[in-house]
Amino acid sequence: MNTTAKKTLLVVGAALALVSLMTYLTMSGKEVSCEVCVEFRGVTECRRASGKDRLEAETAAASTACGLISGGVTDGIACNNTPPKSVSCQER
Repeated sequence: MNTTAKKTLLVVGAALALVSLMTYLTMSGKEVSCEVCVEFRGVTECRRASGKDRLEAETAAASTACGLISGGVTDGIACNNTPPKSVSCQER
């Protein structure tokens, strides 16, 4: 194998490695974990949830908290429409 062929193979290999690394980093993504405290009708409940982004994690945590302190569908909807008392999120 001549020098030009070796260099070509080296460049192609490096390019494939770079594309593979970029694909892996793009597809793996980060996960966000949030703890949300909701106060509804004088009762406060805090729950933690994870999601692909902050909105998904916050929504899941608030929904879980509301499920524990609300009584029925109407109360659940009202609780979910209540702004959280506190929100704490972190990326993993």
